[in-house]
Amino acid sequence: MDKILEGLVSSSHPLPLKRVIVRRVVELAETPLSQAQCRAMFALGTRLVLQGPDAFQRQVGRQVLEAYGRYHRAEFEAFFDRGLVLGLLQRGYGELSCRDPAILDYIQAGLRLIMSCPSVLELFELLQVEALRMVCERPAPPLCARLCQLLGDFPQCLPRGRKLSLAFCQQLVRSIAHFQSRGSREAELRLYVSQVTQVSGLLRSVWKAEPDTLLPSLQELFAVIAAADTAFEPSVALASLVQHIPLQMITVLIMSLTTDPNVKDASMTQALCRMIDWLSWPLAQHVETWVIALLKGLAAVQKFTILIDVTLMKIELVFNRLWFPLVRPGALAVLSHMLLSFQHSPEAFHLIVPHVVGLVHSFKSDGLPSSTAFLMQLAELIHCMMYHYSGFPELYEPILEVFKDMPKPSEEKMKLILSQSAWTSQSNSLPSCLSRLPGKSETGKTGLINLGNTCYMNSIIQALYMATDFRRHVLSLNLNGCNSLMRKLQHLFAFLAHTQREAYAPRIFLEASRPPWFTPQSQQDCSEYLRFLLNRLHEEERTLKALSSAKSAESRKNEESQAQETVPKAQVFAEALCKGSEERTLIERMFGGKLKTTICCLNCKSTSQKEEAFTDLSLAFCPPMSLESASVKCVEHSEIKDDSVVQTTISATSAGEIPLSSLEVNGGSNALTNEGILKDFSAEPNSETKSELNKDQDSRDVSSALVGKSTPSVTDLLNYFLAPEILSGDNKYYCEKCASLQNAEKTMQIIEEPEYLILTLLRFSYDPKCHIRRKILDSVSLPLLLEVPVRRATSPLAVASGSWSVDVEVSDIGENLAKKLKPSGADEVSCPQLVPYVLSSVVVHSGVSSESGHYYSYARNVTGSGSSGQCHQSQAFSLISPQNKLLAEESPCAVIESELDTEMPKEWFLFNDSRVTFTSFQSVQKITSRFPKDTAYVLFYKKQSSTCGCNANSANGLWVNGDPPLQKDLMDAITKDNKLYLQEQELSARTQALQAASASCSFRPNGFDDNDPPGSCGPAGGGGGGGFSTVGRLVF
Repeated sequence: MDKILEGLVSSSHPLPLKRVIVRRVVELAETPLSQAQCRAMFALGTRLVLQGPDAFQRQVGRQVLEAYGRYHRAEFEAFFDRGLVLGLLQRGYGELSCRDPAILDYIQAGLRLIMSCPSVLELFELLQVEALRMVCERPAPPLCARLCQLLGDFPQCLPRGRKLSLAFCQQLVRSIAHFQSRGSREAELRLYVSQVTQVSGLLRSVWKAEPDTLLPSLQELFAVIAAADTAFEPSVALASLVQHIPLQMITVLIMSLTTDPNVKDASMTQALCRMIDWLSWPLAQHVETWVIALLKGLAAVQKFTILIDVTLMKIELVFNRLWFPLVRPGALAVLSHMLLSFQHSPEAFHLIVPHVVGLVHSFKSDGLPSSTAFLMQLAELIHCMMYHYSGFPELYEPILEVFKDMPKPSEEKMKLILSQSAWTSQSNSLPSCLSRLPGKSETGKTGLINLGNTCYMNSIIQALYMATDFRRHVLSLNLNGCNSLMRKLQHLFAFLAHTQREAYAPRIFLEASRPPWFTPQSQQDCSEYLRFLLNRLHEEERTLKALSSAKSAESRKNEESQAQETVPKAQVFAEALCKGSEERTLIERMFGGKLKTTICCLNCKSTSQKEEAFTDLSLAFCPPMSLESASVKCVEHSEIKDDSVVQTTISATSAGEIPLSSLEVNGGSNALTNEGILKDFSAEPNSETKSELNKDQDSRDVSSALVGKSTPSVTDLLNYFLAPEILSGDNKYYCEKCASLQNAEKTMQIIEEPEYLILTLLRFSYDPKCHIRRKILDSVSLPLLLEVPVRRATSPLAVASGSWSVDVEVSDIGENLAKKLKPSGADEVSCPQLVPYVLSSVVVHSGVSSESGHYYSYARNVTGSGSSGQCHQSQAFSLISPQNKLLAEESPCAVIESELDTEMPKEWFLFNDSRVTFTSFQSVQKITSRFPKDTAYVLFYKKQSSTCGCNANSANGLWVNGDPPLQKDLMDAITKDNKLYLQEQELSARTQALQAASASCSFRPNGFDDNDPPGSCGPAGGGGGGGFSTVGRLVF
């Protein structure tokens, strides 16, 4: 029978005829046959299956084996024995190699026929050993997939016992690492992917049946991808295993990898790079989840060197994966994390910038809904990066153009995304003893390190930095090659904006800006420091402009006449100085305003006027009497000398004659000259009726009686500052027309308002008994919106708007403290224009004396058009003309409460040296009621509805985040420092990890108790003076 069948299938007869005869031969299997006949048929079937030259013969062989094996099972069991199977697996069949998948096909068919026979158990044991041997020999994908299919159908053939099972899984992982696709056509690739899926599916079944094999298998996987052997590149097919790893194991596995001291940096870098390569594997699930988890794990243990290297090596590859829809979701997730976390330098982002436009055009052209959704995500990502790294218009303009029809995320959203994604903000899942160095706080703002009682400087710098228009002007200056104080301020502002550090140490700026009379390491007056700083910046800019003008003028004159006598350089410089005074400096444009003082002789009615420039107004507290019932009294101040008030006339002197620091108005608490007299003038107003200045409650009670309200407001103090004053007694006015001392009325008006109105509350009064400056602890209500009356200068005698200062008598600046109010009949008929201002910053002093305590500041971002929390016009605190009505009728408390309802969340920041936190305006208002020694001292108000030229470039997208682009040398310095900071963190983390095993570690909570005042020495603050039981405590 076997000879006939063999001759038939190899004959040239028609195929239909062959099929009919074969069917008849198969049907004869039901008839009884001798053992020799059966064995001959089994041998023929085996030969046809394994060596058949065409599909027809192989099909005939399978039919014969199946039919005769079923009906003659005992004979087939004797034929299909251990010797046959072992020979096939080790030596093959004839010319057929033992590594041909057809061998496994034949064995699987034979196992099905003898499943119910006892000998099958022996074959199972054989196959368990042979399966392990085969995977150790690194079978090709077709053979390995066929073996896995056999083992999947017959789990009894899987190696048994923990050791053998574990070895099988590990060797199978290594076998997958050697897989390579044999073709490049789509059909071949699909077949390759299905074969890999078959193998990874078997591993999943083993891990599920024997969970103990999972972790060692993953360790083997990591060892493969972490190998530094350049001659062998593991296959991307390993990505197929990731989807079978339970996501619940992410935390444990990542912690184990990132904290294992045996894992070297080079190995981790290699492994992470290869995991990122897995993003190109189609149908792989959760690869991006594991990649991002490992990136976060490395950031949590401060291994930033690895993160930097991997990001720069692989960011372009990840971006290129976005072109392929099948792997686009995972690639975009990894790309977003890599870019958003790489915040110390624009290097990674700029590697992909040239490719963005082409990809966006591709997304727009294919019209797929999925492409549109991905385009929206990509646009948000790119906008965040351009916001974080502004200053490259030549790179970003094409991107802005291609994204012009896409919605742009809000600034707050971009800030939130960036703050949550930075490496230094990754939560650390390690034990508490491996605490990480702090990065930038969740606010995104940078603190300033206290360098030894330098909180007075830190609080002022933060307030100036949060003055948005001023900051933008400073950052936009081109100061390359200049070593000026403004250059150092620009450097400081740039680091506050872009450093990755939690806090920056302003040592260089401190040395350059500290007044010469300030003793290092001792507490100072922040208001005095602010005046000195602004004056230095102003004078420095004027001098530089004068030098520049002098050089150009000298060059021009030399060119015009070579024969003429050389013009003296001093003359050229003087002419340039006068010419330069006509152009306002940055300090003048931002903080400069003008006051007009008018003195009217009550005898002859003649008047004299003068104008004086100011950068801040010093507001005294009202006298101890009700303003509503105040009667006209003569000023009889025993401290004021007869010659302290002289006739003042408007002077047309040059702007440089009066230092800016002496242009404070009405008794600054720290004038640069005549300090003793000024301190006397700054005496507490209720010192005439109160014998003990240190009774805080009495002071607050008196202050409450002043205005008939529970708390005076800034409005009240400014109304009092602008109210008429009667000069009498020892303070009489010398009238030139009368040629004698006469009673007179003095009025002050603001005739030119600044962009930023700085108000200093005169809280420090001189105690002649103790010879110290005590503090007035009265609480003052702070309106969010302040309307300031401004009378525009119309007099022909007025000084040109370009002049900075006029004749100012320093002895004249303390008179406000003794002022009495009354309606004036000599006032001008025209009503002042009310100019709206919004509160920008509040500098708070914590303590009872100017020589001790602590400064910190509250601030928010306010531009010319207002902050994110706009106040309604109906809620404003209006300053009304004092001649018509001295006090606003609306209750400040009621107005403030209504203003608080419109406040945006997380709009206000608390800057306390190194610590920056979110806060609320309600906290600002209630600070003194909660902590009696913490009082508002210096206020910054920003004028509304003004355009300072700051936003001119933002419309076309060049200032992506609102701030101007930084100079290259500044950006390079910041990038260098950010890399240094990351290295410092990494070094610290490694040191802690090495010490963790042998040292016990303590954990200090990062938060603080709500009962601690912001100015305390606890974790909440940076200094002393804020506690209830602390008296004269210095800052450390």
